[in-house]
Amino acid sequence: MSTSSPSHTTPLPAARTRIKICGLTREQDVDAAVAAGADAIGFVLFAQSARAVTAARAAELARRLPPFVTPVLLFVNASTEEVLAATAQIAGATVQFHGDETPEQCQAATGAGARPYLRAARIPLGPDAAQFDLVKYAHDFSNAQAILLDAHVEGYGGGGKAFNWSLLPPSVGSHLVLSGGLTPANVTDGILQVRPRCTTLAVDVSSGVEAHGPDGNPLRGIKDAEKIHRFVAAVRAADAQLAKNPHEFLSAT
Repeated sequence: MSTSSPSHTTPLPAARTRIKICGLTREQDVDAAVAAGADAIGFVLFAQSARAVTAARAAELARRLPPFVTPVLLFVNASTEEVLAATAQIAGATVQFHGDETPEQCQAATGAGARPYLRAARIPLGPDAAQFDLVKYAHDFSNAQAILLDAHVEGYGGGGKAFNWSLLPPSVGSHLVLSGGLTPANVTDGILQVRPRCTTLAVDVSSGVEAHGPDGNPLRGIKDAEKIHRFVAAVRAADAQLAKNPHEFLSAT
């Protein structure tokens, strides 16, 4: 009896890429993201961010979410007490650590791991992305629900910059969330490049679906419903391509 070829034994990517829309501050934007089909809504609890909301405001917005849409609370180097107090206000919230938190700090701030969390990995821009040991990072934060990949920019995320996806390791045995400079125009390519490298893939967008003012500058924290819908459509287009011929993308990485 002949054995299967290696390509037939490689696990296929998950059929559906989950979507998080982050940095929301208004009711109408929460409603638009839900209507478009988002799986998670992100609220930034980092006072220095232009998209910041208070824990009380995040709780108010989160009450608009229907079942099975997850609120995600983003913190940057917050104290354990601050994280625990904020998450106590929002049932079912996932925590996203986006600063310099250690594995031990993440565990403590989630009630010894009782609440799921995402850990952001800040991937250098340019060729230095290849020097980031993502496999080790994922191992160090093995208690995280997923590792979120963001571009290492000044500040902590939301800069609209994309790192070089092609320089990521070919195989990362973890759930990943692709973030950093995603837009309706590039998210399909990002998914096709990154999903074959990991266990499952989700995507996270903030600046790429924001509105712009009359002067052409982005309005931080104000989302554009039409851009959200185009972003979701582009994600589904990537899913359709992978479902049609997954081995084409698996062999290309």
